[in-house]
Amino acid sequence: MNNLIELSSTLLYTAFLLYLVATLFFSFTIGSKRKSDGKAAKIGITLTIIGFITQLGYFITRWMGSGHAPVSNLFEYMTFFGMATVLGFIILYFIYKVTILGLFALPVALIIIAYASMFPTEVAPLVPSLQSHWLYIHVTTVSLSQGILTISFVAGLIYLIRQIDQTKTTKRTTWLEITLYSLILFVGFILATTLFNVMNYQAVFEYPNNAREGIVETEYHMPPIAAPTDGTLLTEDVMQPWFEIPEWMHGADAGRKFNTLLWSIIFGTGLYLLLRLVFRKRLGATIQPLLQKTRPDLLDEITYRSVAIGFPLFTLGGLIFASIWAEEAWGRFWGWDPKEVWALITWFFYAAFLHLRLSRGWHGEKSAWLAAIGFAIIMFNLIVVNLVLAGLHSYA
Repeated sequence: MNNLIELSSTLLYTAFLLYLVATLFFSFTIGSKRKSDGKAAKIGITLTIIGFITQLGYFITRWMGSGHAPVSNLFEYMTFFGMATVLGFIILYFIYKVTILGLFALPVALIIIAYASMFPTEVAPLVPSLQSHWLYIHVTTVSLSQGILTISFVAGLIYLIRQIDQTKTTKRTTWLEITLYSLILFVGFILATTLFNVMNYQAVFEYPNNAREGIVETEYHMPPIAAPTDGTLLTEDVMQPWFEIPEWMHGADAGRKFNTLLWSIIFGTGLYLLLRLVFRKRLGATIQPLLQKTRPDLLDEITYRSVAIGFPLFTLGGLIFASIWAEEAWGRFWGWDPKEVWALITWFFYAAFLHLRLSRGWHGEKSAWLAAIGFAIIMFNLIVVNLVLAGLHSYA
C-alpha cells in the first residue's frame, strides 16, 4: 500500500514537470511565423498527453493504495480538477488546433495542482457519508465538468487580453487586471504555504467550540493574523493575532482557514506589485503584443463550445447525481447547505450564459466576461465555501 502511495506521488510530480516543459514549448509558438513553430506545438501537445497519462497513473495507483477513489479531500479533488482541465484542453486543442490555448490552459492547471499540494496529502479513511459508490460518480463528473468549463475561462481570458484596448485606462482594463491579479493570488497561497512550511512555523490556539461543547485546540502553520473567536494563544514567542474572526465563522478550524486566506492575499498582492514594477505597465498590456496572431472569432467559438460541453456534465454531476447521493446519505434530495447553494448558483449562471449567447446574441467580449465570472464562481465554491464557510461538505 505504502509503495503504491509513494509511486502515485512520484507520478504526480512527473506529470507536473511534463506540463511545465510542455508550456515552455507552447511559448515558442507565439509572436513569430517560423516553420519550427509547428514542431514546437507538436512537442508541446505530445508532452501534454504524456503528462496526462502519467497523472492518470497517479490517480489509479492512489486509488489502489487507498482503496477508494482519490477525490475525498481538497488535495485529491484539486489534483483531479487539474487533470480534468488538462483533458479539456487536449480535447479542444485537437478540435480547433489553437496552440496559444496551451500557453494559458497548462499554467492554470499547474497552479491548480500546485495549490492542491499545499493541503495534507496523507491517505485517510473515508468518513461514513463518503463511503458510497456515488463518491466516484458524483465528484468525478462535477470535476470533469469544471475542468472543461475552465477552458471556457482560458479562451475568454485570451480573447479579453487580445481585444481590450490597453492604450488607456478604462473599466474594461481595470476588470481585466483584477482577473489577472486574482490568478496571482493562487500563486501567493503557494508561496506563503511553502515558505512557512520550510520554516516549520506552528502556533496553537484553544477556543470554545459550541458544536463539540467544549474547548478544542487548533494548530496554525502561518503567523496568526486572525485568531479563532474567543481563542487563547498557547504558543509562546510567536506573533500575536491582530483580531478575532467574527462569530458567524463557526466551522471547524475556521480561524486557521481564514488566516491562510489572508496570507495568500498578502503574498499574492506583493507578487503582483513586483511584476508591475518590473514591467512598468499593466499585466494585460504586457501580454497583449504576444497574442496578435490569435483569431478572436476562434477564441469566442472555444469559449462557447466549452460551456456547451461542460454545462450538461455539471447538470448531471452537480445536481442530479448530487441529489441522489444526498437522499442516500442524509435522507433528503436537497438542503440549503452552502455547497449545494453555490452549486445551484453555478448551474443558473451557466444556464444564463447559454441563454444570452443563443437568444440574445451575446458573442465576443460579452461571452468572454461571462466565462471569467463563471470561473470565479467555481473557484469561490472550491475555496471560500470549502475553507471558510461551514457545512455538510466541509471535508477540507
